[in-house]
Amino acid sequence: MTEPQKILPQKIMVVFGTRPEAIKLFPVVAALHADPRFTPVVCVSAQHRQMLDQVLEIAGIVPDHDLDLMKPDQTLDGLTAALLTELGRVMDLEQPARVIVQGDTATAMAGALAAYYRKLPVDHVEAGLRSGNIYHPWPEEVNRKIIGTIASLHFAPTDVSAGALIAEQVDPARVHVTGNTVIDALHWVSQRIATNPALAGGLADLEARFAGKRIIGVTSHRRENFGGGMENIAEAIRQIAARDDVAVIFPVHLNPNVRAVMNTALSGLDNVALIEPLDYPHFARLLGLAEIMLTDSGGVQEEAPALGKPVLVMRETTERPEGVTAGTAKLVGTETTRIVSEIFNLLDDKAAYEQMARAHNPFGDGQAARRIVELLGNEIGR
Repeated sequence: MTEPQKILPQKIMVVFGTRPEAIKLFPVVAALHADPRFTPVVCVSAQHRQMLDQVLEIAGIVPDHDLDLMKPDQTLDGLTAALLTELGRVMDLEQPARVIVQGDTATAMAGALAAYYRKLPVDHVEAGLRSGNIYHPWPEEVNRKIIGTIASLHFAPTDVSAGALIAEQVDPARVHVTGNTVIDALHWVSQRIATNPALAGGLADLEARFAGKRIIGVTSHRRENFGGGMENIAEAIRQIAARDDVAVIFPVHLNPNVRAVMNTALSGLDNVALIEPLDYPHFARLLGLAEIMLTDSGGVQEEAPALGKPVLVMRETTERPEGVTAGTAKLVGTETTRIVSEIFNLLDDKAAYEQMARAHNPFGDGQAARRIVELLGNEIGR
């Protein structure tokens, strides 16, 4: 009687390089590690060096390959060329069965393209987000469309994103609605903070300083807002912070196009704290402290509603229209007057605030990573 052939674990290469990618992929890496069918190989580009390392540390991930490609004032074409070359080199070395990318970054796009050149199946986490405008968000909208053309499995966070893929003639059998892994990550880190408050204790001084104030959390880093848009945002924050009952906590992105503007406009204001970028536990704590989140980020549109916090989005379009439809988020653009009036409306109109705070979060239940790994298991079992 012959022995049954032993099935070796499938090597899955997980590629990421930015802080948001790391947050949204560490639950997937953990789920792959827990499944004997898979051996994850983590390759990071370090497109965001310092902010990436913070997430890797809290999640307990030691990359198998760290490309360390970040350079000051790097152009998009220069970054993309370096990513394509170096990610391809690692794929040739590791010979993975599949490659996982997330979202819309240059790292994700180049990772998908390098895998395609080697005829490796690509699985896209957070697939199908579309704004319909290739310049908003820029260059993320086109990055997503390129990955969508290449991907084998599309893990869409919502029915809307799945519908966008099917409208682009993607085979419906390859599209799976999983929820967004950012909710998995937020639940995980919130539980960690609950059992060990010291993980997010670095905001204690600001909590004491702004005791009794209504805190507005701010994040801003979008390339399409560089220049005049960023200046308008800074002026809006200055006007908002002039209210005696308000305080602004703003972890300022490392990009000099953000830092220079914000430091010039807002340094020294009593009601504004310009702080260094936060690690993930401290950012989760900021979400908990804030009454409103003012952002041009994509991830915050998903995370804040999970904690019942209204989100005002400083963009003209969003590839996450589900939040706007559900009422958890509102597009306010980058015009100073509009930003200020929308913030004041939420601060002064309790009914308007409650309507946004109590709206259903459409982005998932915290089980997305489990669903993704189960779908991968089904795929390799074919």
